[in-house]
Amino acid sequence: MLNKFIRMMKSEGLSDIVIRSFSEYYKTLQEGNLGMIPESQIRPPSGNSVIDYEELEQIGNNNILKKIVVIKLNGGLGTSMGLSKAKSLLPVKGNMNFLDIITRHILALRSVSGYDVQLMFMNSFATNSDCLEYLQKYPDLAQQELPLSFLQNKFPRIKAEDLSPFDHKQKDARWNPPGHGDIYTAISSSGIMEKLIAKGYRYAFISNSDNLGATVDTAIAAYMEKYDIPFVMEVCERSEMDKKGGHLAEDENGQLLLREIAQCPAEDLEAFQDISKYCYFNTNNLWIDLKALEWHLITNDSLMLLPLIVNPKTVDSVKVYQLETAMGSAISSFANAKAIVVPRSRFAPVKKTNDLVSIWSDIYELNDQYQIRLKRGLEKVPYIELDPVYYGNIDQLMKRFEEVPSLCGCKELKIQGDVTFGADVICDGRVNIIAKNPTKISHRLITGDLYYE
Repeated sequence: MLNKFIRMMKSEGLSDIVIRSFSEYYKTLQEGNLGMIPESQIRPPSGNSVIDYEELEQIGNNNILKKIVVIKLNGGLGTSMGLSKAKSLLPVKGNMNFLDIITRHILALRSVSGYDVQLMFMNSFATNSDCLEYLQKYPDLAQQELPLSFLQNKFPRIKAEDLSPFDHKQKDARWNPPGHGDIYTAISSSGIMEKLIAKGYRYAFISNSDNLGATVDTAIAAYMEKYDIPFVMEVCERSEMDKKGGHLAEDENGQLLLREIAQCPAEDLEAFQDISKYCYFNTNNLWIDLKALEWHLITNDSLMLLPLIVNPKTVDSVKVYQLETAMGSAISSFANAKAIVVPRSRFAPVKKTNDLVSIWSDIYELNDQYQIRLKRGLEKVPYIELDPVYYGNIDQLMKRFEEVPSLCGCKELKIQGDVTFGADVICDGRVNIIAKNPTKISHRLITGDLYYE
């Protein structure tokens, strides 16, 4: 059966490294291994593997910028929010989208430091052309010595019934993105890693393009250089909002690892979501020593085999498996890898429309370096829960938020029903709105429980 997949991948022009990676994961699936990490095999991280951000030497070390490449994961379409183009094209602050803010931050760094900080996007086949077309508005960016983008690979979908290739009249439906863990294969097979190292770049800062909190922090790279750290994962303390996200743990030998919810057996779900036991979640802001990565690939026959995630899906009533990996799980591949507990301000993702309202609001500001920051005096982002029936996609959200209310004094905003916000609304404390019929709120301070018949 594997030979059918190999022929399929060769006909698509996928590289030998990609084919060999898929083959190893497929063999794991054939053996009945669904990539689960049971509670009995792990424990909370201990010892000195978790470092508090405040312990870093906060020394302005702009010299290290000449060794840093910034890589943004930019393969998502934002389909969960009703988008059909790259999510990074969505306006998030004023008239600026993710790409604007990311690009202007890098250009500001170049201007201040005098170093040609490299910016790259790992795009998917679905986002690459739109992304590169939009970035033409920044001619200075295109002058960098290395390409602006490289492509994420793809894996064949697998029929769950008999583990055969999934056939479909639409060619694209036969394939799935292999998760952001593919980045190591992508930068290796594309030749990008070799070129970066040849040009003197040592540290790759990799993060999601939809996390505007993920800006370049030279203190982390300087820490890696001083103590010869090959891999750093930025983590934050888990709250109830984060209990379903991947958490940090360690194995019986004390090696750090990442467990995603898809890798958690059903009987261990309660322990997975115990934020008092597993205190840290992965922000997906990663720092990697490129030479350490190169050596790992050399000693492993060019492969970066990560813990497998078997993602079950249904496509046109057919149950399929998607073989995926998470890039943060590479933390278990490097001895002396560290996790750094960073401020929550470095994690401001937009996964749902709820998150977008936070970014749109007055609780976040952009500084002159195009870094997004919580407004002075604020320490926490309010919990926002919007009725998915009326706010589930971007068109619904924009229709109902004619103007985003002030959230600086808000701790929680919950909405059930069809509520539209007009001008000059201030949310204070805990706000819970229940509307039985379409309702518009304008020009007022709201707090507590509000019911609209």
